[in-house]
Amino acid sequence: MTLKTPVSLDTEVLVTGVAHSRRRRQLRRTTESYAFLAPTLILLLVLMIVPIVMVIGYSLQSNVILSKNGQFVGIQNYLTVLGDGAFWKATSNTVVFTVVSVAAHLVLGLGFALMLNSTLIGAVPRAIFRGLYVLPWLFAVAVIAVLWRMLLAPNGVINFLLNANVEWLASPQLALGTVTFINIWAGYPFFMVSLLAGLQGIPSDLYEAATVDGASSVQRFWNVTLPQLRPIIVSLLLLDLIWTSQQFALIWMTTGGGPIDVTEVLSTYTYKLAFAKYDFSLAATAAVLVLLMSMVLAVFYVRHQKARD
Repeated sequence: MTLKTPVSLDTEVLVTGVAHSRRRRQLRRTTESYAFLAPTLILLLVLMIVPIVMVIGYSLQSNVILSKNGQFVGIQNYLTVLGDGAFWKATSNTVVFTVVSVAAHLVLGLGFALMLNSTLIGAVPRAIFRGLYVLPWLFAVAVIAVLWRMLLAPNGVINFLLNANVEWLASPQLALGTVTFINIWAGYPFFMVSLLAGLQGIPSDLYEAATVDGASSVQRFWNVTLPQLRPIIVSLLLLDLIWTSQQFALIWMTTGGGPIDVTEVLSTYTYKLAFAKYDFSLAATAAVLVLLMSMVLAVFYVRHQKARD
């Protein structure tokens, strides 16, 4: 007859070394995870974190880059930029340019997506329209700028067709609206393609059930189509707000922020501070302010994505 001493689970784990082995495996898995992430984390640190920290540091100093001995001035640069009327003029132009562009992108993109998803037109015309409508998206910004500068020139095609002699890009009254129109023309295909994919993912059962309930086409649009597209629309709006508010190349290559600063936006304002006035401290300050504004939109986008998940 053998006597068996009861052994607790913890004691058995310590004696057999199971816990030690389990901790070692867990440590190895954690180490492997960070090893796989290391290249990305290093790139993120070098390409994003370090430049942002350097720009924030420059915004708190004077005579940076051009002088070896920058002086710490605290928030003085921020007070200077916020007290500059040109900064608020650029902010106002940025808001108008962004809000009008994004609203038009949504309306045009949704309208064309609904048309291309409709069965009222045949397959061949639908394919032709799809190719034509997505065409502006395939052009580089430089091509778009050159193309529209030629079309809108005083002796260009637009004035010839209208039998007019209008300075579309040089008139203080028309320049901001003209640049906004070009940006709308260049950006609506992104909304159209994304919303068309969303429309094709809506189950037909929903439309059939709404039709059986006696819903009209307008009621099916408001009660079936829009609720189903709502997550896509919100994501597109937030992303387009961020992208359009930072538009630089199109404005710089068409008007350069002029005439008389009527098309000056925050990106061209910051660029001129750095490379026309060579005041890199104020340019860094303006860049930090733009970053803070963009982060507000980014926070809304991240919160929307979390709520969607």
